Amino acid sequence: MKTYPVVLTIAGSDSSGGAGIQADLKTMSSIGVFGTSAITAITAQNTCEVRAIQGIDPDIVRQQIEAVLDDLPCHTVKLGMLYARPTIEAIADCLAHYPLDHIVLDPVMVSTSGCRLIEEEAIEAVKSLLLPRATLVTPNIPEAEILSGLPVTNEREMERAAQRLFQIGCRAVLIKGGHLEGAESYDLLFTPQADPVRYTSPRIATRNTHGTGCTFSSAIASYLALGRDLPDAVAAAKTYLTRALEAGADVTIGHGHGAVNHLFAPCVLTPRDDEDTNKNG
Repeated sequence: MKTYPVVLTIAGSDSSGGAGIQADLKTMSSIGVFGTSAITAITAQNTCEVRAIQGIDPDIVRQQIEAVLDDLPCHTVKLGMLYARPTIEAIADCLAHYPLDHIVLDPVMVSTSGCRLIEEEAIEAVKSLLLPRATLVTPNIPEAEILSGLPVTNEREMERAAQRLFQIGCRAVLIKGGHLEGAESYDLLFTPQADPVRYTSPRIATRNTHGTGCTFSSAIASYLALGRDLPDAVAAAKTYLTRALEAGADVTIGHGHGAVNHLFAPCVLTPRDDEDTNKNG
């Protein structure tokens, strides 16, 4: 009997459809895995602003996770917006009871419009309870600075931040360089026993960048669920995100930062498709 790899996203809901749970499920469907979800918070937002946030009761979050993992053959989890410490505690305790192969943690902290998406006391819970459990952590530059407590303005400082996160307990760190300047956008994958792997792509001139972090981390989780190893899963996800940005660059949705085009190619990218993303050890 045919089945799909199953991925669970544990994250917040974005009413505008460009980020959060909605972006995760669109990405997973496009790549070819079966996406499931546990919602941690409801946001009232659009392409310009986040107007309100309501956290979900931690016990309901736990029950959503258990309902999925007790039934579906899911061994890959993506963590996004977690919002509050009690929710993080419930998630960490719940996940410890299941045989998971991969946990991809996207430490969502601030929206594109500048709204804080996590309570201050929750940051320490992310560091102590979730970073050591994650297969991969995918901070952007500001998030890497918050988690590591170090400034990050160049590649050397990216490596220093990654080393600090290893001391906390991380197994692998992908620091995304989209906030840095230059004609190319690059990300660096750090693992304790190997040289950094660099992923580059042309920087795309577009306002439609809402949900890029959610999309990238969900794509990585999807490719891991499909059996790729970590460096190749990141390469494939980088290609997917680049093409989604390109496909959505000229599309006008809303008056602010529109979303990438998640459904530009509703099929699994083959290894050959990754070759247009430069990956160097």
